[in-house]
Amino acid sequence: MKNYLYVVWTILILAVASMQVQAAGQWKDTLVVARDGTGDYRTLTEAMEGIRAFMDYKVTVLIKNGVYKEKVIVPSWLQNVDFVGESAEGTVITYDDHANINKMGTFRTYTLKVEGNNITFRNLTIENNAAQLGQAVALHTEGDRLVFVNCRFLGNQDTVYTGVAGTRLYFLNCYIEGTTDFIFGPSTALFEACVIHSKRNSYITAASTPANVVVGYVFRDCKLTASEGVDKVYLGRPWRPYAATVFIGCDMGKHICPAGWDNWRNAENEKTARYAEYGNKGEGAELAGRAKWARALTSEEAARYADWAYIFGLCSDWQPADAPVKP
Repeated sequence: MKNYLYVVWTILILAVASMQVQAAGQWKDTLVVARDGTGDYRTLTEAMEGIRAFMDYKVTVLIKNGVYKEKVIVPSWLQNVDFVGESAEGTVITYDDHANINKMGTFRTYTLKVEGNNITFRNLTIENNAAQLGQAVALHTEGDRLVFVNCRFLGNQDTVYTGVAGTRLYFLNCYIEGTTDFIFGPSTALFEACVIHSKRNSYITAASTPANVVVGYVFRDCKLTASEGVDKVYLGRPWRPYAATVFIGCDMGKHICPAGWDNWRNAENEKTARYAEYGNKGEGAELAGRAKWARALTSEEAARYADWAYIFGLCSDWQPADAPVKP
């Protein structure tokens, strides 16, 4: 009996010691994810467990090229994390849920959902490759101070959902494609030097900016393109009455229809929606045929959108290191 207890006790001591060693080495500032097993983790979901909650130091998650088929949630207790892919084309996070699977609805269809704050994503493809049978979100954001650099967002209807009012998002040198309302939601978001690609005659944006938020979506120096045969695309329609969207210095292809903006079958939206343009070029940028209730900004008004504090709030001191310095 004594020998038995000694063996059990020894096993327990070794187990505890093993856990202590594991815990001591668990919190790294650099993690590697690789599908082929050559990294610390094989999936992004597993990698979340290797990041300490609410840490005040930067953690970098390096993701090797590969196809990661998983629904990923970056939880609210994670912050100060950079997710860096080996290459934008080769590092693919994908899933295929859509709204009509078991009455799932739009907001559970995401491939990647970001709840944490101060998170950056680089050199990644985020994809929802569901069949065109309903809304299918690739990126769903809820966190604040989120940055996306050189990322690709692939999908059809509702590709990018910016899901929480008052949160601040920055997209730089990204590619975003979709069919209908493929950039939508209430957040304040700056899209800079991005390619916005329409795959069908429909609508690019469906902002739902709250009335008390000055700036919603800002597209600055972006390029608007379309698939072959697409020739009637609207810049936006208001998902909620005070939708705010501006395009400044963008190159608009001929697929942008002359009216530019749609009232979503509700003339009352024309009194409240805040749609404007300035300094755009290309065959789709002509203002002569634009909806009369949309605005052409003055040079003074347009200059405000070069001010980071104006876009994200006069009390905001947030400006990611990736953001070009503006005059």
